[in-house]
Amino acid sequence: MELRTVLKPVARVVNAGVMALTTAPWIGSQVSRSITEITYIGRRSGRTISTPVSFRRSGDEITIMVAIPDQKTWWRNFLGVGGPISLQLDNTGRSGHAVARRDDKGRVRVHVRLNQVN
Repeated sequence: MELRTVLKPVARVVNAGVMALTTAPWIGSQVSRSITEITYIGRRSGRTISTPVSFRRSGDEITIMVAIPDQKTWWRNFLGVGGPISLQLDNTGRSGHAVARRDDKGRVRVHVRLNQVN
């Protein structure tokens, strides 16, 4: 059995626990400053996918540093010209355009430009 198959259910439980922390009393507001859930459409599957990520925000710019990028596939949905993405910020759903780039050291960053709120 492939390791990825074994770890998938564990990842679901861990991800659910991480997201629960963002709404927990006392610490939720602190945790949600750097952790959010992103939602996007899979480039090959066409399915809606959601996953928690760590991020940094500067105005309408979000930067997601992908830890262990070779072990993850979600960020590949945003290679090249990128694509649409949704995320939770300040208890509000926001949408934007995400573009993933790998630097010469193998690090991956996903840059999100948030759409303007009407």
